Amino acid sequence: MAGEQLRRARHAHGQTLGETAERAGVSPQYLSEMERGIKEPSSEMLAAVAAALGMTLLDLTLGVAEGLGAARAARSDASGTSPAQVRLMLAA
Repeated sequence: MAGEQLRRARHAHGQTLGETAERAGVSPQYLSEMERGIKEPSSEMLAAVAAALGMTLLDLTLGVAEGLGAARAARSDASGTSPAQVRLMLAA
């Protein structure tokens, strides 16, 4: 999910993989693998890429949390769980 958030941010900034990788100090291949969820980057690596995109690690973390919440809500809606029940489950 973090990789998806980074890719969305990179696209929103109109940056290529190579541009973002250079700014973050990582190889384009490593960044590509991060975005696709193949690599399990350290918090330092995530912070470096986020900073290259004008984000903080907190911004990235909040984006991931929101994405997970939306995914959970979509699954719950499909299973018949109400949005209110989903919020209660997320709060627990």
